[in-house]
Amino acid sequence: MQVSRDPAAVSPRGGRRAHVSIILPVYNAERWLDECLESVLQQDFDGSMELSVFNDASKDKSMSIIEKWKVTLEDSGIFVVIGGHDSPSPRGVGYSKNQAIAQSSGAYLCFLDSDDVMAPQRVRLQHEAALGHPQSVFTSNGPTVIMPTWFCSRAWFSHVGLFDEGGQGVPEDLLFFYQHLRKGGGVFRVDQSLLLYRYHPLAATHSVLEATIWSLRVHFLEERVLARWTVFTIWNAGRQGRRLYRSLGAASRSKVVAFCDVDENKIQKGFYCYEDSEERPKPRVPILHFRAARPPFVLCVKLAGTVQGLDRGTWLPPAGSGDPPAQESLRNVLASRGLTIVCH
Repeated sequence: MQVSRDPAAVSPRGGRRAHVSIILPVYNAERWLDECLESVLQQDFDGSMELSVFNDASKDKSMSIIEKWKVTLEDSGIFVVIGGHDSPSPRGVGYSKNQAIAQSSGAYLCFLDSDDVMAPQRVRLQHEAALGHPQSVFTSNGPTVIMPTWFCSRAWFSHVGLFDEGGQGVPEDLLFFYQHLRKGGGVFRVDQSLLLYRYHPLAATHSVLEATIWSLRVHFLEERVLARWTVFTIWNAGRQGRRLYRSLGAASRSKVVAFCDVDENKIQKGFYCYEDSEERPKPRVPILHFRAARPPFVLCVKLAGTVQGLDRGTWLPPAGSGDPPAQESLRNVLASRGLTIVCH
């Protein structure tokens, strides 16, 4: 059932701020926009809302679709702010998000991609959660740090800072999330499916190279974890473990006392020699059975899907930040054994 809203309550022209601004960057999204905007209309949140759209030089019919929906949305009490540019080429997702936020007025920011669809209760449930956790980014059931599930206060966004505007190939959401953690932010998950996330060949995420993501993750691991350790063991003597070792800076590599594994074939090799090292003699790192290894450990694993709440290609968020029970239990077990996880 659609809740009736007073348009004047959400319009910046009337001098009042919306409770929630839905942030929607758009680039050549005509294929999905009708479904996306219909999901905005169907929100059951009874506070004031606005939709802030920024068109990043779309060349298709995206703007015509948005203008059509503007009338319908504003008739239902959802004020619509539209910005954009018509340059020959787009300036990127980070730039578009920053512009959409700058032109919006809401005390809370609800991020939405133009190819995704929100469940009717999304804004209501995430807003309720946000009221009690002002320094958290809020997600929904599913991948923990997938950007279109994020919801946070404007004050916290301003504290963390803008999205990187490097353009195509830059994972602006991951960079923002790491800065969010550096500032002491947490992650709180509303344990319901609140968003249909489309993964398709035209998605902007495909412009980001896997090597870029890997490099950023390793750097963050060194900064936030390894800098505090004097020695550690890499749990995985296979391809992923060796790749992690080679990707580390010299200071972090020097702290690796061993690899450990359960594969007897790997253990029987006795050591791993870093052939590309410029050191002389070249580093030879022992390969031990895991029972003979000593903590702390870094588990380096390649996941094909979601396992026990661990999301493919993400770091676990800070403990005590609203993790689902299975994930929190797994984290506690691993932490008690001095384990840190690198997922790839």
